[in-house]
Amino acid sequence: MDRNSPIGVFDSGIGGLTVAREIMRQMPKERIIYFGDTARLPYGSKSQDTVLRYSRQIIRFLMTKEVKAIVIACNTASAYALETVERELDIPIIGVIRAGARTAVHSTRNGKIGVIGTEGTISSGIYTDVMRQMRPDIEVTVKACPLFVPLVEEGLLHDTVTDEIASRYLSVLKGRFIDTLVLGCTHYPLIRSTLGRIMGDEVTLVNPAYETAIELKALLEEKDLACQGAEEDGGNEKYQFYVSDLAEKFTAFATSILPNEVKETRKIHVEGY
Repeated sequence: MDRNSPIGVFDSGIGGLTVAREIMRQMPKERIIYFGDTARLPYGSKSQDTVLRYSRQIIRFLMTKEVKAIVIACNTASAYALETVERELDIPIIGVIRAGARTAVHSTRNGKIGVIGTEGTISSGIYTDVMRQMRPDIEVTVKACPLFVPLVEEGLLHDTVTDEIASRYLSVLKGRFIDTLVLGCTHYPLIRSTLGRIMGDEVTLVNPAYETAIELKALLEEKDLACQGAEEDGGNEKYQFYVSDLAEKFTAFATSILPNEVKETRKIHVEGY
């Protein structure tokens, strides 16, 4: 495997850009191929079989780009597909759940942790399972927040509607006196300021996107796959973006949150893979 090959990153839409952004920051020499399944989002309300089928199609597309590793930058796909596709691949593949769970366990002071995510991620129970494997006495309160993804996808990051819905969702967590909250969907860091304001300064917010980039960096170094090339300016060749629909809308949003301008996003028919 060529250590200068790109890293594949995929998500149901734009949320995985928070993971891509952290990879760019932590590993500026690395190339990235990003795919957002914008035609078929959200994944959180889909069945496990459907999410697994989508994930396999995307992975087959990324493999045509000769990626050296894959990051499932989607909590739902990490919960539903990672364990299966990991057995089917001969390159490293990681999700976003374990790194976030580990950080939450290490961060909590009173042992009370909250997790917010899509319906799929929450119903899978994976965050609770992983955290209790690490520390059996942890008290975990979970809350599905299905409206957050469409709000973020619509760009309503700082809006009274988002504030109102977040207040309703988070009220149950505030009542459980958690001191740590896992943002269990890669879309959620984009409304982090709203979530932090509602929960208060005494609650630590855990962003699995950041923790996943750190885990990926360590994994690539361990496998001797870290890029050794000279650091370059970001651009279309270094960072390539693909979606299944709405390429122009994706480009505009990606440019607003990534360190470099996204010059082009290509639309592909992912169901053909």
